Amino acid sequence: MKPIILGIFLLLVCNTLFAVHQNDSVPGYIVPNKIADKFQTSTEVKFTGLLNDHVFINMEKRLLNIDSAILLSGFVKRPGSQSWIGEHVGKFLFSAANSYRYTHDVRMKALMDEMVKKYIVTQLPDGYLGTYLPDNYWKSWDVWAHKYAIIGLLGYYQVTGDKKALETAKRAADLVCKVFGEGPGQLDLNKSGYQNGMASGSILEPMVDLYRYTGDEKYLSFARYILKNFESETGAKIISTLQEGGNVTKVGNAKAYEMLSCFVGMLKYYQLTGEQQYLTPLKTAWQDIVTNRLYITGTASTEEVFKEAHFLPADSISEMGEGCVTTTWIQFNAQLLKITGEQKYAAQIEKTIYNHLLGAQSPITGCVSFYTLLQGPKLYKCDDGQSCCLSSISRGVSMIPALVCGKINGSFSVLLYEPGRVTENIVATDGSTLSLLVTCTTDFPLTGNIKYTVKASQRKKFNINFRIPDWAEGFNIIINGVKQQGTVADQFYGVNRVWGTNDEVSVKFKMPLQVLNGAPTYPNTIAFKRGPQVLSLDSALNPQRLDTTSFKFDKPSSFIISSNHKLLPKDWIGRQAYELSIGKEKKQLLFVLVPFADAGQLSTNQKVWIPFANGIKSDK
Repeated sequence: MKPIILGIFLLLVCNTLFAVHQNDSVPGYIVPNKIADKFQTSTEVKFTGLLNDHVFINMEKRLLNIDSAILLSGFVKRPGSQSWIGEHVGKFLFSAANSYRYTHDVRMKALMDEMVKKYIVTQLPDGYLGTYLPDNYWKSWDVWAHKYAIIGLLGYYQVTGDKKALETAKRAADLVCKVFGEGPGQLDLNKSGYQNGMASGSILEPMVDLYRYTGDEKYLSFARYILKNFESETGAKIISTLQEGGNVTKVGNAKAYEMLSCFVGMLKYYQLTGEQQYLTPLKTAWQDIVTNRLYITGTASTEEVFKEAHFLPADSISEMGEGCVTTTWIQFNAQLLKITGEQKYAAQIEKTIYNHLLGAQSPITGCVSFYTLLQGPKLYKCDDGQSCCLSSISRGVSMIPALVCGKINGSFSVLLYEPGRVTENIVATDGSTLSLLVTCTTDFPLTGNIKYTVKASQRKKFNINFRIPDWAEGFNIIINGVKQQGTVADQFYGVNRVWGTNDEVSVKFKMPLQVLNGAPTYPNTIAFKRGPQVLSLDSALNPQRLDTTSFKFDKPSSFIISSNHKLLPKDWIGRQAYELSIGKEKKQLLFVLVPFADAGQLSTNQKVWIPFANGIKSDK
């Protein structure tokens, strides 16, 4: 076959495959939630900016290079090489399913298909899908691995409709339901793992999902058993502790990853049943974390647990910012956003994505870091099955496309300012259904200039929400050359008007430099933030400045920041570099800053907290 003809043939085949995928009915839940989603993500999306770049780095440099033989080794030949290797197949399938849903990449589909085919045949006749020998069943991370097995298989089922994957997940869950409970001969779930039952109890999340997919009452019954067992003598007493004081350090042993995983499952249970006693304490926990235990880059945990208020060490010995916590914090906020539609949860998602999540991923290799330090080098690794966080960062990045925009209470709503295009169906004020195509052009986060083209299938009145970030100044919207007087509510700028079939929207805001105070953990230090991005001092751009003892300035207000990407090394990935200087007339260059997400990519030292002799007073 001639090359040109062959190329046309392959193009037709690829287009056919894509069309088949688009037309296939995606399996949905058969049991509705009692609490309907107030936020619904847009699914027909294609982005082109910074966030999209990182999603593709995650797929091309990380997920597509996963060695399935390593991930499956503990199932093919039990026992596994280490006690938690069983979680990684499920985590991979979760990430791969999200990536495939967004990209429709046939290579991703093929790798998932191969993984699942080999995975399900390792399941034992009784449903066991762990990596231990019988003498060690249910004593360590077995339930935890089964949790991720079910999550991964359900993710695959959702994008492919593969019934074998669903049946495999059900058999694994059925076994767990049989082994654990309050009946004769059943084991106590709290005693089957770690963290006062939070590790094993986090299987609550997929049990709720399985119930919604199948309608099988045994999964709902088991979910209720988990919640009851949390409050037993052997449990972490999650709800009662939060009701008493709202302090997450008092919950169980304060292990952050497992606790947040339980929170996500409890929110799903609340949404399913409407049992209010599970929502209010979790909102209280969220507020405690945001107020007292969250780093400025949007992560939490020191030595993998929640510590006392405002104790936020950021160097190598602190083991701060566990990647699993970063990702599960995003999931917790995403679930609260879905339930409430409140922008404060989107604001936390933005902070975490633009800083600690992207900062944990090397833009050069796609490798990721377990702990991502604010003070020191980023220790990227690429192993496939040795670390929980090396598979969790991929999960977090794969979720990004679902968090950019969607509908809040029926109105199309922009949450993150990412260029690209979105197709959405909405209901106009008169009750008619419209098709909406929204195209965005911007170089954000370089500038706060964003242009949208809004094309409705009919000229109708409806509302569009634009999120107003808390760091933005001078936020305004101009439509077809006319400045709008929109309604500001819950930090959304709502424009309710008659939209045409080709309206031009300009969103503009300033991103002034913010100076943050390092106290109490880092007294007499400051950090810089521009827009959603925390900035960092990287030795690759400041070879003589990183180890300076301290800087002395008259006042922080004299800082001047200017963009200059020409300062970046040739092999640097990214376009942002900022000169920081003082003095309006005779500028004194202090150093060059880059986004924390980009810093350390050349295996160099970097720091966020910079010694400042005078000290400052500011709010974080």
